[in-house]
Amino acid sequence: MPPAKCLRMRLSGTSLLHIMAAHSPLSAILAEEAGFDGLWASGFELSALYGLADMSLISMTQHLDTLWAIAGRTTLPIIADIDTGYGNAINIIHAIGEYERAGASAVVIEDKTFPKVTSLAADGRQELLRIEEFQGKIEAAVTTRQDPDFLVIARTEALIAGLGEAEALQRAHAYVDAGADMILIHSKKRDPSEIESFSRAWTGPVPLVIVPNAYPDLDAERVKALGNVCMMIYGNYGIRAAATAMQETFRRIIADGGVQNVHKDILPVEEIFRLQKMREVKAAEARFLR
Repeated sequence: MPPAKCLRMRLSGTSLLHIMAAHSPLSAILAEEAGFDGLWASGFELSALYGLADMSLISMTQHLDTLWAIAGRTTLPIIADIDTGYGNAINIIHAIGEYERAGASAVVIEDKTFPKVTSLAADGRQELLRIEEFQGKIEAAVTTRQDPDFLVIARTEALIAGLGEAEALQRAHAYVDAGADMILIHSKKRDPSEIESFSRAWTGPVPLVIVPNAYPDLDAERVKALGNVCMMIYGNYGIRAAATAMQETFRRIIADGGVQNVHKDILPVEEIFRLQKMREVKAAEARFLR
């Protein structure tokens, strides 16, 4: 079954889907082995991988190149974080075709102005589009997609911008009217109160997506109790875990004056060979290199 169709079918069930951010094919392989239901082709993680701020500095081409590479190494559905869609509704028309061809099963488009500033930045510039303009972007995405199972997820940043729940609900309903398949609601409060309140107030016909980066206490059991959230995206944990491990390892090597202590605490080379499918490569060599 194609990944997009599989994702849409699973969303019609009662289970809560767990989606892990990926910034590389290797991180995608590890997420699939861990048992996640899908991957988040994260703009934040890719920006961090390049050592850049998450402020629309990564190009669509850079993101697509990574998406192609990830799609070639996983069977999981991929949800592409395309920020504001790289421009207006005309840019969206172009982007949807490119992301479908690259292997995405869904895109998330947010209602900020371009260029955006990452949602969790302290005192970041959080400017939202007019509702009607963002409706046009959602309509353009829905009209352009070739695969009817390809999901268009509308993300409202009304809570991030401090505009309140009523504004967030108004925008979410308007985006569903424009054809959005799901609504991603986001908050940067350190507790999940805004998200839980919005979820209880949501009466729309489509399910919700949340990204519990700022409010990690909101676990799966609490989310299931809300009743209308069907997907949790772990939006920056892959790159944070990788950076944590590299920081610790690199500092220990300098402090120890070598790798004599650290080598036993990291994965052996043989495990990397396994992830690279070296056994299959060696088998192919034996069969075809004559």
